[in-house]
Amino acid sequence: MNFFKILFFITIVFQVSCQEVKKEDTIQSSTTEKAIIKVEPLKTRLDTIVEVFKQKSIYKARGFDFPIAKPNAKGYYNAQAFGANNHLGDDWNAVTGGNSDLGDPIYATANGFVNFAADIGGGWGKVIRIWHTTTDGLVVESLCAHCDTMLAERGQYVFKGDKIATIGNADGIYLAHLHFEIRDDVSLPVGAGYATETEGYLDPTKFIKAHRK
Repeated sequence: MNFFKILFFITIVFQVSCQEVKKEDTIQSSTTEKAIIKVEPLKTRLDTIVEVFKQKSIYKARGFDFPIAKPNAKGYYNAQAFGANNHLGDDWNAVTGGNSDLGDPIYATANGFVNFAADIGGGWGKVIRIWHTTTDGLVVESLCAHCDTMLAERGQYVFKGDKIATIGNADGIYLAHLHFEIRDDVSLPVGAGYATETEGYLDPTKFIKAHRK
């Protein structure tokens, strides 16, 4: 069956309204690897993800790296770690401080499939969400927020280390930094970034360190 005729269906449930954005650049390794994704019942989400990677198994994750200053985030520090102040992710800042990292590259933490890329405004700004499944069947999602520019688009496959965006400040709301999450519940909405309930969210730094290759 022709891959580009297969329809993949997903439900993206958001707490804020969003809109698609135009692609601002290309990712060299995966510009021709795209799939169509549309809305379908939530109960089929995991089956959809399995099918996405079954068709293109080369994009299954084979290790995770940090999403800035790949592979080890050299020159950056975790300004607000997972769990601090009920934070649901990590906030990465350059050690040079201020807006010195505005426009710095953001990289795909692992091979994966971009299921969402849009400017949703508010305190989130531009957000990219990527599904990852490992060769042993683990399924997670990474989320990069407050981006200045987005270089990946919805429906695109990416390799670990592909430049997918640049660090932003949510249109001036914050000093420039990357808000980065990893989730093992791929049905979650964008959310609030902070919560006392952490079910479905993983500590990104611990996860990456445990899944290096």
